[in-house]
Amino acid sequence: MQTALAILAAYLLGSVPFAMIASKLFGLADPRTYGSGNPGATNVLRSGNKKAALFTLIGDALKGWVAVFVAQQFGFSETAVGLVALAVFCGHLFPVFLKFKGGKGVATAAGVLLALDPLLGLAVLGTWLFVAFASRYSSAAAVLAAALAPVYTVLMHGGNGMVIVVGIIALALIGKHWQNIQRLLAGKESKIGSKKKP
Repeated sequence: MQTALAILAAYLLGSVPFAMIASKLFGLADPRTYGSGNPGATNVLRSGNKKAALFTLIGDALKGWVAVFVAQQFGFSETAVGLVALAVFCGHLFPVFLKFKGGKGVATAAGVLLALDPLLGLAVLGTWLFVAFASRYSSAAAVLAAALAPVYTVLMHGGNGMVIVVGIIALALIGKHWQNIQRLLAGKESKIGSKKKP
């Protein structure tokens, strides 16, 4: 029962739409009405308001980290912690508060990984930062970081249960970026910091 409640709580926490909250606080338009239409930090940045984008980024990452960290502190098993990690991540992708149409999960996944293993989280985050700064494409950075996350996990932890959790998150991230991948291949993807389009 405790595990089920923890999973439900993690899902609800993951469903909290920080992109929408930031847009309200900073007087911005609904992020689903411009740019990629994605309620996430990268799209909020297209509004031109860096503070709102940073607020969204930190909020989305923190909810992933908090859910896993609290589960760990309560002494849940590795399996239960893994399910909590997946629940908070899925909450962001399919939030009940936004009719199950959420963000792409990059920041929330980063928070989850940092809580599961700080070194793993930093390795994946470092990959994202390197690719993002080198290419100026958030989507390319997210896809490459996601693809390498299970590899890093195997190198650091071997074939334990964490690989399954990280692998599921990685596949979901890549799947959510499928249209971005198509635009990247067609040379039509927007770069980080590009302004919103009506």
